[in-house]
Amino acid sequence: MNTPQSTPSDQTESCHALLLARLAHQFDDQGCWPGRLSSSALSTAVAAVAIAELRPEAERERIRSALSWLVQTVNHDGGWGDTPDSPSNPSTTLLVWAALAKADEFQVDATEVARGAEQWLTCISADQRPAEFSQAILQRYGRDQTFSAPILTMCALTGRLGPEPDVWELVPQLPFELAALPFSIFRWLRLPVVSYAIPALIAIGLVHHRRGPESGSPRARLRTRLTPRCMRILETMQPEGGGFLEATPLTAFVTLSLAAAGFRDHTVTRQGLAFLLKSARADGSWPIDTNLTTWVTTLAVNALQAGPPQVAEALLAPHRDAIQAWLLGQQVQTVHPFTHSPPGGWAWTDLPGGVPDADDTAGALLALRSLGPSDPATRQATEKGLHWLLRLQNRDGGIPTFCRGWGALPFDRSCPDLTAHAVMALEAWLADTAQTAPSLARRMERALRRSLDYLEHAQTDEGTWLPLWFGSQAAPGQTNPTYGTARVLSALQSPQRHPNPRTDAMARKATQWLLTAQNSDGGWGGAPGVPSTLEETGLSVFALLGDRHPPETQDAVTRGIAWLVSRILGEDNCTPAPIGLYFAKLWYAEDLYPLIFATAALGRYLVTQDTAQGAQ
Repeated sequence: MNTPQSTPSDQTESCHALLLARLAHQFDDQGCWPGRLSSSALSTAVAAVAIAELRPEAERERIRSALSWLVQTVNHDGGWGDTPDSPSNPSTTLLVWAALAKADEFQVDATEVARGAEQWLTCISADQRPAEFSQAILQRYGRDQTFSAPILTMCALTGRLGPEPDVWELVPQLPFELAALPFSIFRWLRLPVVSYAIPALIAIGLVHHRRGPESGSPRARLRTRLTPRCMRILETMQPEGGGFLEATPLTAFVTLSLAAAGFRDHTVTRQGLAFLLKSARADGSWPIDTNLTTWVTTLAVNALQAGPPQVAEALLAPHRDAIQAWLLGQQVQTVHPFTHSPPGGWAWTDLPGGVPDADDTAGALLALRSLGPSDPATRQATEKGLHWLLRLQNRDGGIPTFCRGWGALPFDRSCPDLTAHAVMALEAWLADTAQTAPSLARRMERALRRSLDYLEHAQTDEGTWLPLWFGSQAAPGQTNPTYGTARVLSALQSPQRHPNPRTDAMARKATQWLLTAQNSDGGWGGAPGVPSTLEETGLSVFALLGDRHPPETQDAVTRGIAWLVSRILGEDNCTPAPIGLYFAKLWYAEDLYPLIFATAALGRYLVTQDTAQGAQ
């Protein structure tokens, strides 16, 4: 159904007020927005098998509840997606199929569902004999074994690939012994897993080494000798709460593998199990991660500041000090044991398993700028955060997620959306820094020039930028050019940016693409023709309302606002879409995303309307 072509201003104000009330309701008085991630079939499958390996009797009801949840959430085609609203995909369906091998043991009727999963999995390999099936999975994921090795390991441990020990010939042996080398040379080793998967490299490599038909080769003997050292390294990487990266799949894979490798009573295994038990939900499911509290809090602060100043002030003023103190308290103050990152960055969560990264550090810096004025403690934290971002910049001028120089695998490379976010943070603090720390400001100026060079080269011929950590399940290649393009366009049109021919040309191409990508209903999806969502429509409208938006965007903005208002005030008002990509391309939805992105768009629209009326 098409939305109206215009929206009365009072209706827009009412809609914005409704979103503000919802954001206020979800605010935690500690100074943050906790948010809530969607439940994940993939997380639930791996966690259930890990707990069944270690506590089959003591946690019988919990395991049964998890397996029942999986049975109840199967898609009509017989497979599973990463969220209950996601289409079936091979990774999740494979792991659920493996978990359902435990169904009879826990009195869960899954015979028909498991048979349907096997039928769905013919899309991977029509010939489901173990050898052919394993080869099809390895070919599907290619050189990056971050996910193929864990999938095959769980299939082997649940008996889905045949009897041991021969089954381990079908599972790649990860070179876990390389973890014993100095971390500083990891970027040169071209490891078969991404930087954040070192715990999985160790644990999954160990279970293969311990249970597989290892020969007496020199490398096998070396692995045996280095096992104690690798376990000590793994122990130093495990956070206080037991969850690696606060991620259920990674922690469950590590816990399951260590238990199967003979380390059932090891500290890492026990703490991993404790994390899984603590993070289980009442309905039997697990989310992909515990929370994204720091990330959504910074997004919420910046979204509120996009609206009319008096409105933002009314909502933020009573909590400004608490939010600022909470954000300052999340800054990492030590060298991080996981990535060896220096102090100064922010992670996505307030929990100990988080790892400092570029997107969250940029978001925190922008939120602290929005909350100003800055006191000495804020200025000190800000300078540390700016130094942290500058150290992360890659040789190509772009910004990666965690570690400089890790570019062999996709999720370690520079990417446009992170680079754009960093540009916004650097520019927001440049003027202040020039007064308080001139040498740092000069470094920031050089980094900004290099970042813009990177963004110019990363823009496609169509005018788009492709993000790394966000996608669209229905778009070609599951990429999300709408998200990436809107984020970079917002950076190019930030208030602190002085116009210049190069960035203006980039912005014009991006604007034109967003205009052509708008759907007939007035909203935007992840790509042209993809169903509209609140998240992508909010981001697009916000970007098109930038400080230097051309007149030809007015009609598109009006239609976009009308779509947002119609959707928010309608029956399906703020349902989140699975647009987030977690590690190894795991999809998630976050309840706060539609609220935050729509709030920012409607708020900026109201500001432009007030400005236009004032000019008249």
